[in-house]
Amino acid sequence: MKLSNNDLSTFVRFQREEITAHIVYKKLASITKESANRNVLLEISKEEIKHYHNLKRYTHTDVKPRKRDIFKYYWLARIFGLTFSIKLMEKSEESSQLNYAAYKEYPDLEAMAREEESHEEKLVVMINEERLNYMGSVVLGLNDALVEFTGALAGYTLALNDSKLIALTGSITGIAAALSMASSEYLSTKSEVDSERHPKTSAVYTGLAYVVTVVALIAPFIFFKNVLVALGVMLAVAILIIALFNYYYAVARGESFKRRFGEMAALSMGVALISFLIGILLKQVVEIEL
Repeated sequence: MKLSNNDLSTFVRFQREEITAHIVYKKLASITKESANRNVLLEISKEEIKHYHNLKRYTHTDVKPRKRDIFKYYWLARIFGLTFSIKLMEKSEESSQLNYAAYKEYPDLEAMAREEESHEEKLVVMINEERLNYMGSVVLGLNDALVEFTGALAGYTLALNDSKLIALTGSITGIAAALSMASSEYLSTKSEVDSERHPKTSAVYTGLAYVVTVVALIAPFIFFKNVLVALGVMLAVAILIIALFNYYYAVARGESFKRRFGEMAALSMGVALISFLIGILLKQVVEIEL
């Protein structure tokens, strides 16, 4: 069947997506330690190159892959884990299913749509990364640091009115809180029955998430002398951390980004506002100038 100019352009785009996915899955397989996971990725990679050649029967054209996408997904897997990279790939796979299914006059494409759908099922079963098993510990450390620490720094801003002193006080408070959270997570995980998580590893994930967040939130008070400017930058950093983490979490877990981001942002900013007002009130009541 001869393709129209419009369909030819679309099929060439399909080809490029398939050859790109073929290389990406092959590269991801090369960095996957678990043999069962590696085999699944290699199997999907073979299906993608088969799809490419099926499309070539219609286009009679060789198409080069998108090197940018290959680079992107490979390094996302390296830095943020296989799960995150594959979930982003899944979004593209879902669009491929819909695109192929629209061409009902081409039986090959209908079969390819079904195979693309099976990819998602195989990948969901496959994925089991350590970092996701400990995601609850990261959430605990990050969420507690954001909610508690944005509030504490907002309160210190009006109560202390000195950026260096706020940074020093915040550092002491943050380190103590991180150690406390890590200890609590260790004891909590140790008391769990049939838990796959190791208590020490859970504590490390919680503590590190807390410390990293604390450092990011304190930094503006080190670099800006004006406490109100530092407070504004700190709140912006908090929103950025919430957005980045919840985007990662939403993609990796397949949950709603807007809902999670809205909840965490509202909690953090709400506590910060209340603490800021308490700082003003206490300063007026105690009448201490620093």
